[in-house]
Amino acid sequence: MESRNILKEKGIKITKGRTEILNILQTSENSLSAEKMYQICRGNNIDINLSTIYRTLELFEEKEIVEKIPFNDGVFSYKLKGKTHRHHLQCDICHKEVDIPCPMIQIEEIVQNSTGFTLTDHDLVMKGVCKDCKSK
Repeated sequence: MESRNILKEKGIKITKGRTEILNILQTSENSLSAEKMYQICRGNNIDINLSTIYRTLELFEEKEIVEKIPFNDGVFSYKLKGKTHRHHLQCDICHKEVDIPCPMIQIEEIVQNSTGFTLTDHDLVMKGVCKDCKSK
């Protein structure tokens, strides 16, 4: 769906900055931190403040457009809600992300059967050091 339509559907005022942030999230293969989005904007000569990106992401989270994913040291990454569900590893040093296959359906069944919970959502964050950083 086009960024402007998403904003309109959620009752959010359409601004250039909000549209750009949404476009970045729609075209990204990975979740992104606010700082990474800021770097992308600067690289594309888009004039936007980092504080504006943070405020926009808070609004998007409130309006259930994005999911906020916690990473190390209080850093958060963001991805569009409803975008293909994926799991990934993130390097503690260079922050490179690698998609990993995950049998989440089986894991959810085990958790539900052993606890009696009906799961509504889940997050899986795995951390480590990639082979490039480890060899340095």
